[in-house]
Amino acid sequence: MGIIGWFTGAIGWMVGGPLGGLLGYILGSLFDTKVIENHGSTAGGYNFAGDTPGEPQRDTRSDRDNFIFSLLVLSSCVIKADGRIMHSEMEYVRRFFRQNFNDAAAAQANDILLQLFKAPVDLEGCGRQIAQHMDYAGRLQLLDYLAGIAKADGQVTADEVDVLRRAANAMGLNASEVDAMLNLGGQTLDAAYKVLEVDPACSDAELKRAYKRLVLNNHPDRVAALGDDIRLKAEEKLKQINEAYERVKKARGIN
Repeated sequence: MGIIGWFTGAIGWMVGGPLGGLLGYILGSLFDTKVIENHGSTAGGYNFAGDTPGEPQRDTRSDRDNFIFSLLVLSSCVIKADGRIMHSEMEYVRRFFRQNFNDAAAAQANDILLQLFKAPVDLEGCGRQIAQHMDYAGRLQLLDYLAGIAKADGQVTADEVDVLRRAANAMGLNASEVDAMLNLGGQTLDAAYKVLEVDPACSDAELKRAYKRLVLNNHPDRVAALGDDIRLKAEEKLKQINEAYERVKKARGIN
């Protein structure tokens, strides 16, 4: 089995707490002790952070490392929420790693998820640990990614929504942000209002304030430290927010 180099390095705030416990579980389940002692060898594997094998750049990698592992842990909770491990949802995760890294990374992410399915993941505890150390924009990107998993098979179950709401609450986010992420890309006026997190009865002034707040909170520059791939995903999300705003403005006759 290939080794994911960044797992064997310093993970900063992820050491300790429920995420640290899961990290230890994964290391014990998947990685050869001799390689772990080499601190970052990627023999046969791939370094998710993208730096040169054997020359890890820990300081610049930390935020991205933590984001990627948090993403995998919370993804496992969403995928198994309804008691079924759907191929489409697993492929959503694999595609993320395949597109942004390579086939080896996708296979390793798949192996990590299979191990996480067996672990007793403390969703609320992990979410609280993330909230303590990850900034708001990063948490929003995590939630957006999780909503994408829930939508991957063409339907979002009540159990999946419950897990998304629990994760959001633990991470210091709210239910309206869950609804917004689930409705990104929707073509109806109702979906547009949910993306903008406003009631259809709101005033034009309230609508504009909500839109400006969303643009500020979801600006791609705020997640630039997480990597170009995460920034591009944020750009796509902001585009969808803009499209929702234009749809509502057109319906209201606002220039």
